Amino acid sequence: MTTAALAGLLVAAGLVQVAGAQSAPAEKKYKDGEFDIYSAAANDVKGGNFAQAIKDLDTWKQKFAETDFKTERQTLYIMAYSGAQQFDKAVDAAAPMINAGVDTVFPDPKDGPGQAIRVLFAVVTSIVRIPNPSADQLAIGDKAAHQLLDYNRKPAGVSDTDWANARTQLPPPAKAALLYIAMLPGNQAMAKTPKDCPAAEAAYSKALGDYPDQTAISYNLALALSCQRKNSEAVYEFQRSAVLDATLGGTQPDPGKIKTFADNAYTKVHGADEGLAQLKDQVKLAPLWPAGFHIKTATEIAEEKQKEFEQSNPQLSMWMKIKAALSDNDGATYFESSLKGAAVPKLKGVLIDAKPACKSTTLLIAVPLPDAQGAPVAEIALKLDPPLTGRPALNTEVQWEGVPGAFTPSPFLLTMDTEKAQIEGLKVTPCVAAPARPGAKRK
Repeated sequence: MTTAALAGLLVAAGLVQVAGAQSAPAEKKYKDGEFDIYSAAANDVKGGNFAQAIKDLDTWKQKFAETDFKTERQTLYIMAYSGAQQFDKAVDAAAPMINAGVDTVFPDPKDGPGQAIRVLFAVVTSIVRIPNPSADQLAIGDKAAHQLLDYNRKPAGVSDTDWANARTQLPPPAKAALLYIAMLPGNQAMAKTPKDCPAAEAAYSKALGDYPDQTAISYNLALALSCQRKNSEAVYEFQRSAVLDATLGGTQPDPGKIKTFADNAYTKVHGADEGLAQLKDQVKLAPLWPAGFHIKTATEIAEEKQKEFEQSNPQLSMWMKIKAALSDNDGATYFESSLKGAAVPKLKGVLIDAKPACKSTTLLIAVPLPDAQGAPVAEIALKLDPPLTGRPALNTEVQWEGVPGAFTPSPFLLTMDTEKAQIEGLKVTPCVAAPARPGAKRK
């Protein structure tokens, strides 16, 4: 709402008259020619001709530095500067009134409250339009916003209903000014080249501590965290923004975009939406993440699963590493330089074939993965010396130690030298001679 719009609302509610030179009270007197210039400036403000109003006010001040109407003139200056978008001057012009207290400056029980509100409103709507306000201007803006937020001096002769309706217009601009002031240090840090993300994080964190319900602060804090790669904390703040108020205090017309962005930020870090629902509940509890808060990354989850797999399947895990190295483009080099002739720790697999079937010299071993589909394929050949004395039982699990002696990449097969004593789980039965064919001659 603009200052002019507020003035119209107050006039409609019977709270204030539009500025204009009137008959002077008994204790105040116009000097010769002063009324005309006062009236011209007031009419310019009323008509929205703010540049001319400022010229008229400057002329008034030059010709009548001392006047009984300093408060009226200063109020017109504030309105004119604000209307002319000279926002820094509007705040500076209002500073003495804000510091003194607007109800002290405007004591009249009928018109005073309306004039006080117009000044406060002009300040809070001006401070948010100053890109780099000074510390003094920020202090005045903060004080004016709190005064406007708490203002409850009903003008004489105004009904309770009209006053209640008028008061509903005061908190939004006051809160917007306080939010702007709170976020400004962080915004300035992020506007630097390069961005000062740590300073922005500190500023936004402080602001969020002061205004924990403001999701616009949470969102900007998340941006400052992201540029430092503090991904877990950033996701927490993105989610808090989306869950509590995805409009970011009314600044985002499409809250769905914020929700989608926040959810995507989580899955980008975590790799899936598992745990997202619990996080949405957690962010409601506090404006900042708890100590030790961490969202496991997809890489961390994969590493944990791999570690767990290696601990529960040490032999299979070892073989998978060996096979991966042999299957690489430099597999042959790896075999010759690192594997051939080296003692390999005990491995485990399934005996699926033997050659020959009786008194075998070669055992063909498959090493199926837990989720393997289809018939197992031999990947390891155990070369025996001496041969077995009987027939090995197939499709049984065996463990062995051996020394790699040969490797072929296609079809994939690693040959290892070993002996029966180094093979556990091997079941051998005596060879049975094949029955003679009917009619065959005996020798």
